Amino acid sequence: MSSISRRSFLVRTAAAGAACAAVPMRGWAGRLQSAFHISVINDEITQDFEHACHVAARDFGMSWIELRSMWGKNISDLNAGEVGSAQEILAKYNLRVTDIASPLFKTDWPGAPKSPYGSKGDTFNAPEATFKQQDEVLERSIAIAKQFNTGKVRCFDFWRLDDVTPYRAAIDEKLRSAAETAGRQGILLVLENEFECNTATAREAARLLGAVKTPHLALNWDPGNAVMRGELDAFPAGWDLLPKDRIHHCHCKNAIKNAEGKIVWAPVDKGYIDWTAQFRALKQIGYHEAVSLETHWRGGGTPEQSTRISWAGMERDLKAAEALA
Repeated sequence: MSSISRRSFLVRTAAAGAACAAVPMRGWAGRLQSAFHISVINDEITQDFEHACHVAARDFGMSWIELRSMWGKNISDLNAGEVGSAQEILAKYNLRVTDIASPLFKTDWPGAPKSPYGSKGDTFNAPEATFKQQDEVLERSIAIAKQFNTGKVRCFDFWRLDDVTPYRAAIDEKLRSAAETAGRQGILLVLENEFECNTATAREAARLLGAVKTPHLALNWDPGNAVMRGELDAFPAGWDLLPKDRIHHCHCKNAIKNAEGKIVWAPVDKGYIDWTAQFRALKQIGYHEAVSLETHWRGGGTPEQSTRISWAGMERDLKAAEALA
C-alpha cells in the first residue's frame, strides 16, 4: 500500500469514527454480570455482522464482542463506509469491542524453510500477507483498533517451523519491535498461542514472554490451542508456568480425542480443558479482561448453531465457577 493510500485510509476511517460517535448507546435488560468481559468472536456466529451482534447481545446477553471478519472481509480490510456501518450496529446493540483479532504475523519467517502450516487461507477472509507487508498490517490494525475504541490488537508468532532455534532470537526481536510500535500509539499487542504457529503451548508462551520483556506485548491465552498442539496438560500444569500479569485476553474453546485417537475441536464444556476450574483460576489472579468464545467446533451443523451449543456449555461453566453474578 502506498503512503498516499495509507493516509487516505486513516482519514476515511477517522471520519467514519467521528460520525459513529454521535450514535446514542442504548442499554438492554438481561445483560450478563461478571468480573470478566464475556464475549464471542463475531464471525464464529455469522458473517452477517448485525445478526452476530443481535445473537451476542440479545440471545447471549453479552456486552462485549471480538472483531475478526464480517461481510466476507477481514476486519483490517474494511473501508470507511463499512467501519461506519459496523460502528452503528455496535451502538445499536450497546456492544463494546474487546480487541481486533488481526492476522498479524500469521505468515512465514523470511529465510526459513517453508512452514507446512502456511498458505491454507486460515486468516479469516484476509489474503495472507508477506513478511514485508506485516508493518502495513500492523499499521492498519492499530488504526482499526482506534476506530473501534479498543486498546488491543491480537497477533501471532509466525507459521510454525520444525526447528525454530536458528531464527528464534530474530523473531523475538521482531515481536518486541512491533509491540513497541503499537505501544507508542497506546495499543497493546496480545499474542495468541496458536497451534500452527511457533508459540503454540503454555510452555512456549512462558518462554516467549520471558524473552520479550516489553510491557506492550501480552498473552492471549488459549488453552484449547495448546491441547491441539499436544499439550494435554495445558491446564493446570501449563497454566501454572505462565506469568499471570502478562495475560490480557483469553479465548475459550476445547478439544478432545475422537474415536480414532485424533485431537479434534469440541464444545467449551467438553474436552481436556476444565473450563470451570480455568475460570476459577482466572478469578483467583484478579483477571478482569476478556473471556471470548472462539467456537471452532462445527458439530452443531452451522457456525451459528455450533456457537449456540458451545455458548450454553460455556455459560454453565461460568456459573459453576461463580463467575456470573
